[in-house]
Amino acid sequence: MRGPNEKATSCARALRQSDNDAEWKFWLEVRNRRLNGYKFVRQEPIGPYFADFACRELRLVVELDGSQHVDDPRDVRRNEFMNANGWSAARFWSHDVLAEGDAVMDTVLAVCEGRITEAVMSRDFSFFPASNIEARK
Repeated sequence: MRGPNEKATSCARALRQSDNDAEWKFWLEVRNRRLNGYKFVRQEPIGPYFADFACRELRLVVELDGSQHVDDPRDVRRNEFMNANGWSAARFWSHDVLAEGDAVMDTVLAVCEGRITEAVMSRDFSFFPASNIEARK
């Protein structure tokens, strides 16, 4: 069956209505192609997951994580799923979006522009490139 998945659409709509402060702040920065013309959507269903933010054109997922995500094995599986399906994943801490918003946006832009292509695992930012990074271009 083709067409919209009504259950996923309903769930995504509910998630969008429950944005936290960091998600709202990030959305205000990227909505309506405000980040150098890149189009982002919120709560994009991808397989069994909902990406906080996604740029479909680049197949880039941006996740804003709270403290409940520290060392969460479910995030590892989620990243692996996204990567295996051609999506790169960038993860930031929600508190960094609120406290260091400009730096977060600069990093997202660097990923979008292809200035960050290799895997990054740091205290503040993680990037997991798609298994086939060419799928993003």
